[in-house]
Amino acid sequence: ARVYLLAHCCLLTSVLVTSQEPPKNKRPKEPGENKIKPSNKKVKPKLPKIKDRDPPDAAPKTQSIMMQVMEKGRFQKPAATLSLTAGQTLELRCKGNQIGWSYPAYLDTFKDSRLSVKQHERYGQLILVNSTAADTGEFSCWLQLCHGYVCRKDEARTGSTYIFFTEKGELFVPSPSYFDVVYLSPDRQAVVPCRVTVLSAKVTLHREFPAKEIPANGTDIMYDVKRSSFSIRTASSQLCLQLCMPLSGPLASALLGLQLHLLPVPSGPPSTTIMASSNKVRGGDDISVLCTVLGEPDVEVEFRWIYPGQKGERPVTIQDTWRLIHRGLGHTTRISQSVINVEDFETIDAGYYVCTAQNLRGQTTVATTVEFS
Repeated sequence: ARVYLLAHCCLLTSVLVTSQEPPKNKRPKEPGENKIKPSNKKVKPKLPKIKDRDPPDAAPKTQSIMMQVMEKGRFQKPAATLSLTAGQTLELRCKGNQIGWSYPAYLDTFKDSRLSVKQHERYGQLILVNSTAADTGEFSCWLQLCHGYVCRKDEARTGSTYIFFTEKGELFVPSPSYFDVVYLSPDRQAVVPCRVTVLSAKVTLHREFPAKEIPANGTDIMYDVKRSSFSIRTASSQLCLQLCMPLSGPLASALLGLQLHLLPVPSGPPSTTIMASSNKVRGGDDISVLCTVLGEPDVEVEFRWIYPGQKGERPVTIQDTWRLIHRGLGHTTRISQSVINVEDFETIDAGYYVCTAQNLRGQTTVATTVEFS
């Protein structure tokens, strides 16, 4: 109402100004009085305005190079988010003679034959046929600047879109496992994937025991609408077992939810266990003692051993190894192990086997006894 009144007032003012009559006391003009008279007044010439140029060190403007191929050969620039029906064919093109691509890890993990990526003379092409809800995610491309065998990404020429592939009965993006593991560390942010296939769907976190909704408060727990994920900055014990649940509405009855195990990871020395192949060994037998650390994928661990025959320079072999175990898409655990092997067991080998595991946050020492029988 306020905007309308202001507009009406402006219109009224304009009418009053344009319809104003000249004052009555003004004398009538003589014939020829309106003719232009010569004037010696100096006028400064107007110089054309020059547009300000960007400084030479200004960052280049980002140019989207991605196009979506529509029906009947039409092209259009994709929006930041797209919603497509599962089963549709997706074709994206990015202009350039050297194009790099990124797409949901699901398609790479299983080397899916439905996906085709080709480089043509003037553009890169990505085609995905028989799309499913599991293909939901971000598709992006960029121009590569190559000198010989070395290539780098041109940050000014990129393109991306997040695509929701909607499939009946699949509210959440399918996962290889119904259970998903997320590690919570107090010194870093964890992402809880409650990824949905419907752009309009809204989800919330629920604690199972006792049942309680964990709302996003914008500080410790934040919700990313685009990627349907929660960012958690706390390792609270209240978040042990969660369910991603749809809010009220017709989608709420689609399924019960996606179950997540949120495991707090202590920011400190490694959590270490030790185990001997046998704690009672007969003379002449071989034994091994294993020291294990289960932790985050990018945290390295070093091991040190103290054993009974060390002072007598008893020959032993020590082998350190580590490997990554994938627990669902995007979630990985690092297992670091050290094993000490003793051959031809003697009385000098009986006693305490002590293992010390160390990372950048501290060290942990564990021990086990091996007896001579």
